Amino acid sequence: MQRMMNSVGNKMETKGLNLYYKNFQALFNVSLPVREHRVTALIGPSGCGKSTFLRTLNRMNDVIEGTRIEGEVLLDGNNIYAPGVDPVALRKKVGMVFQRPNPFPMSIFDNIAYGPRIHGIKNKETLAEIVEKSLQAAALWDEVKDRLHKSALGLSGGQQQRLVLARVLAVEPEVILMDEPASALDPISTAKLEDLIHQLKNNYTIVIVTHNMQQAARISDYTGFFLNGEMIEYDYTNNIFTAPRDKRTEDYITGRFG
Repeated sequence: MQRMMNSVGNKMETKGLNLYYKNFQALFNVSLPVREHRVTALIGPSGCGKSTFLRTLNRMNDVIEGTRIEGEVLLDGNNIYAPGVDPVALRKKVGMVFQRPNPFPMSIFDNIAYGPRIHGIKNKETLAEIVEKSLQAAALWDEVKDRLHKSALGLSGGQQQRLVLARVLAVEPEVILMDEPASALDPISTAKLEDLIHQLKNNYTIVIVTHNMQQAARISDYTGFFLNGEMIEYDYTNNIFTAPRDKRTEDYITGRFG
């Protein structure tokens, strides 16, 4: 059950999305709008399909052999699974931050400059500007500006996750996908990341998978509840947590299962 918003203001949208891994169906008829410059949280028990769904939004499932998609995933009204769509170009627009920080084994500077270099930017001054701007946007600049040419692997877990976010920002995406980005972080680092998400939605559209319902309630504008590969309910976050319309949603958020 879901209260569908009108399509005005949707940055992305899925329509009748089914996903199969060979003969196994992982997603069933998921239709979900992603509102521009808002945070959409995806909640549900482990194995319910929320991370699989997230990965359909930038075609990360393409790398898994035997994956098949039915339905549409629209970005600015265009189907990202249409023939001729370049997944690499798509992932520049729709960036992703994973559950565990995955900095490259290189300097902080080179981690951030990696993407822009791949996309053809070679000028040292331009790269330096991008690195500073991206680290500023990820609230990390003041902590690392004096050690840019030291290994990124020397950063703390929370710093590494913000570094990875800065690396995504460096290629100027429009949408940022986050797959449980705080699950490996301590409470202080988690609070910093949540503050950052609040700031980033002014410039980016954000979709976050989280197992932490309090986090979803704190940071998101809209929430979708997934169960067994289906989206059971989608609404404004406040409605989901205070007045869910589906008994399964209520049972989950009150801790009766999951």
